[in-house]
Amino acid sequence: MFAALQRFFAQRSLLRWVALVALLPTGCYPPPPQYPFTPLVTERRSTLQENLLALLPEETRKLPAAQQEARWLADTAYQAAAAIARINNSNFPGWAGNALINAYIQDRGLCWHYQHDMYRELRRRKLSYFRIGCCVRDKSELTEHNCVYISAAESHWPEAWVLDAWMWNGRLKVDRATELDAERWQDLPEICDMLAISYQEEHPYPSEYWFSVRCNDGRYIISSANQARQSEQYHRMYENIQKGRKEHPGKLTNY
Repeated sequence: MFAALQRFFAQRSLLRWVALVALLPTGCYPPPPQYPFTPLVTERRSTLQENLLALLPEETRKLPAAQQEARWLADTAYQAAAAIARINNSNFPGWAGNALINAYIQDRGLCWHYQHDMYRELRRRKLSYFRIGCCVRDKSELTEHNCVYISAAESHWPEAWVLDAWMWNGRLKVDRATELDAERWQDLPEICDMLAISYQEEHPYPSEYWFSVRCNDGRYIISSANQARQSEQYHRMYENIQKGRKEHPGKLTNY
């Protein structure tokens, strides 16, 4: 996927690059810490909670524990999305950000980066009524797009709500999976199996930790590998973790 994207952008005309640069000053910067608590987003958090509860059987959704779990997921989704964008220092949304990353101008903020990071944040609590999944649109194509989703614990894709933190650069976009193009979108259980090895429920990883980092030769490898420690991105991650320990001492997240 990454090699294909690099070829795609390399083949674009100079005019396209000039247009991209012209748009940079109007970039969608990461949302500030207070963003998830604005009246608009507070309302969206409540709406997501209601939508998640609607996935459950009628009797189950009335349980206080189920309502609390749905509330935690909704609040965490919006807060984590904004926090991830700030940690990534991803100053431009969507495909504009991807272009900068593949041109080595910016080193983090691809859609699957957001997918991995959102999965990490939503696995901080043991869930009884819901589960976290991963999904993809147009797998292995130039328009591939990766997200996470939330479904009821016993249900299957596409009975879920898709959470997209990448498209609007930390300003969460939420879609009902059943209303997406079924021929383009699909479940990605293999990605969950991979991420769950590190991000078990109630895991202790800080919000600055990245599952994978880009080596100096352009390859992405798991950040726990010895070779990863030689990369500039690993050192940046380590610096972020050290900074985070000072900014939110005794707390794993920056939100």
